[in-house]
Amino acid sequence: MRTKWYHPWLYIGPALILLGFFLVYPSIETFIISFYGPNSQQFVGFANYIYAFTDSSMLTAFRNNAIWLVVFTMFTVSFGLIIAVLVDRVRYEKIAKSFIFLPMAISMVGASVIWKFMYAFKPAGAPQVGLLNEMLTVFGGKPVAWLIRSPWNTLALIAIGVWMWTGFCMVILSAALKNIPKQLTEAARIDGANEWQVFLRITLPLLWPTVAVVTTTMIVFVLKIFDIVYVMTNGNFSTDVIANIMYKQAFLFGNYGRGSAISVILLILIIPMMWINIRRFRGQMETR
Repeated sequence: MRTKWYHPWLYIGPALILLGFFLVYPSIETFIISFYGPNSQQFVGFANYIYAFTDSSMLTAFRNNAIWLVVFTMFTVSFGLIIAVLVDRVRYEKIAKSFIFLPMAISMVGASVIWKFMYAFKPAGAPQVGLLNEMLTVFGGKPVAWLIRSPWNTLALIAIGVWMWTGFCMVILSAALKNIPKQLTEAARIDGANEWQVFLRITLPLLWPTVAVVTTTMIVFVLKIFDIVYVMTNGNFSTDVIANIMYKQAFLFGNYGRGSAISVILLILIIPMMWINIRRFRGQMETR
């Protein structure tokens, strides 16, 4: 019995309807609103986009997002790869991976609250609540206002993200590492290659597709970073990011036009990374 042409659409139809209603329609509506003023009634053209690329607070947010993108992505992927390789051949591998992955079980808000106590600052001579400043004073140093000094406060926030997401990168890269045939690495060692040469010339090239996927995933995540900044500083002391300004413009200041324009810019920044991942997945499917 031949399948009717509309039978596949009966299966995917409900999913497409939900996707269109909750994703496509809001995206189109947001794009339209981005050309209107605060009350979403007066057409202002590209004024909201001009604001997004000229306002000093937005320029600071773009700079901070760039710092997040480079530092966060570099450290999470690098640490995840290093840990995956180092614990691959130890007896306590599962225990070590569990401890490193544990921060992923904590919500972003929960982790931010924990680290807010870690970074807590009191003037010199006063009892220190924050663990880092307490350690500094014990060893004769002076307490540091970690969340006030720019640009170090942005790096302090990035450290929270690295602490949380290194475990995710480690798990994905470790799974890919397990799929590398042991015969390849053993043959290289028999031929006289040391561990560093085995890693650079065999392990890393075979892991590279997975490293690329993990890297683009981290980039997509960090471009829309919001929770950590919102809880820790709310963008004060030059720590603001694009998503936090979008939230404040739309839901605190009631300027839905500016908030929509910023969200459209954020979507445009994320699309290339999504396109790269889709092309990579298609290439992998074609080679199978």
